[in-house]
This record gives sequence, C-alpha cells and structure tokens, in this order.
Amino acid sequence: MKVAVVGPGALGCLIAGFLKSRTKEEVWLIDKSPERAKRIREDGIRIEGMSSVVCAINVSANPKEVGPCDLVLICVKSYSTDDACKDIKDLVSDKTFILTLQNGIGNVQVLNDHFGPERVIAGATNHGATLVGPGHVRHAGRGDTVIGMYSGKTPGPVRDAANLLTKCGFETKISKDIDSVIWSKLVINIGINALSAVTRLKNGMLIKHEGSRQILRNSVQEAMKVIKRKRIKLVYDDPIQKVESVCKATSRNVSSMLQDVLSSKRTEIDYINGAIMRQGKALGIPTPVNEVLIDLVKTIELSHEEAG
Repeated sequence: MKVAVVGPGALGCLIAGFLKSRTKEEVWLIDKSPERAKRIREDGIRIEGMSSVVCAINVSANPKEVGPCDLVLICVKSYSTDDACKDIKDLVSDKTFILTLQNGIGNVQVLNDHFGPERVIAGATNHGATLVGPGHVRHAGRGDTVIGMYSGKTPGPVRDAANLLTKCGFETKISKDIDSVIWSKLVINIGINALSAVTRLKNGMLIKHEGSRQILRNSVQEAMKVIKRKRIKLVYDDPIQKVESVCKATSRNVSSMLQDVLSSKRTEIDYINGAIMRQGKALGIPTPVNEVLIDLVKTIELSHEEAG
C-alpha cells in the first residue's frame, strides 16, 4: 500500500514515523514547506516519550513527484484543509481513499466537496503528541482511534486503513456512526484545548486546580446542551468524566492549541469552541464560558500578530 501523510505537525509526524518504522508500506510525508521538507528528509523522524522511534522517511513538498496513493491521511490544521485539498490533487486517483484525523467540525464536508463522500473516511484519535522540532515528536499519550464513513458503509479500504493503523500502533476500531465519534472528540477538545492555551497548563494540570477544573466542566456542560438539542448521541455516557479521564491519560501532553500559542501560530479555536458557539446561537442556547475562552484565545493570537 502507498500511503501519504499530509502535514508534518505533531500528529502527522507521529503517524508517519509509526507507519514507516512498523510496517512495510511505502510511506510519504507531505510538507508545504520545501525547506522544512529538506530538513526532515535529511534528519528523519524522531519520536520519544511513550514510544521510541528513529527512522528515515520519504518527504516531499511536491505531490506531483509522489503521484497517486492508495490512502491519504489529512493531518493539517482545520483552517488549512481547503488549501491542502487543492495542493494534493496529484496524490488522489479514482482508487484513493482520504482519511481525516483532524480536530474540530467541518473538515469532512470540505473533503467531501473536493473528493466526494464515497472516498472520504472520517476519524478521531486520542493519542497525544507534542512537536519538539521539525520531524521531532514527543508521544505524550495513548488513546482510542476510531474511523468510519458517514454513509455507515464499511468498504474494504476502510478495513484496510483500520488494520494498517492498528498494525503501526494506533489501535483502531470502525464505527458505523462516525458522526457521534467526531462530536464525542469535539467535546473532549472543548474541555481541554482552549483552557490549556489560556492557562498554559499541560492536560493533567487542568483538573488539579479547582478553578480550571470548574471552567473545564462548564465549557463541556454548555456543549452538551447544544448536542442534546441536536439529538446527537455520544460514544460515552458521562462527558465530564470522559474529558477528565483523557486529561489523566494524557497528563504530560501539551494540547495542540497550547502548542500553537507557544509557537505564536494561529489556533483552531473557530473549529472547536467556535463550532459550539455558532451552533448554540443558531439554537438559541447561550454558551458564555466558551465565548470567553474564544475571546481570550483570539486576543492571544492578535497579540502575536502585533508583536510580530
């Protein structure tokens, strides 16, 4: 199988490194930056923490030189999904399946618009990873990975993708109700990401301080009001308990949004807490805690722009 991982961030490098070192498949890492691609090509991928991997990998900033793949994994930030889809046309043939393991809501629709829903696999993973440098990742937490198609069908390529991810260390299950899985992951991100970005605390510390723990709970409770109104069934019974258990399981992890803040990069706030705020407004459900978190994160983003 020929596999391309699009996006050399923490998750992209983690998956690419696992695929390259633990399977015999042809694996490519796709990077929009030629300079960074050259560095990763020369230095390889290094994973430390809960896993230890050092390996060389094929890296390219030119999808044309890679050509059509059997499976393309999308690991870019949500705000870059549309641009990434335009850039990777040469990776996609009539037989290619595209899998997203991104955060937030809206990525699947963008992929459907570009490639057709019959070839798009949605998914979510609770593995935690921190980007230390180009191609250098700290594996900070293990968790479930679930994939599936919105049609509820399970064609061979979906099973192949699940088997491949499981083989490389991402124990993966297939769901016929992937929408519930995506919303279930969204709730976890709502509880952790923005709060960690504002407080600059690692996941585990969010529930050790009473103040941050209460904000976490309040933001999740607001999200649940929206989700219940939309009649979406989550994959777990107690959302707050689930979010707090993820904090414990990934206690040393620096959330992706905190990583963005520390690197003075744009965050995915609009696709996480922002998604709940928009849905809440449409349904007439107040989401004041999430709105404050959004305002704080956006203020941090603006401060980076002004300083830059």
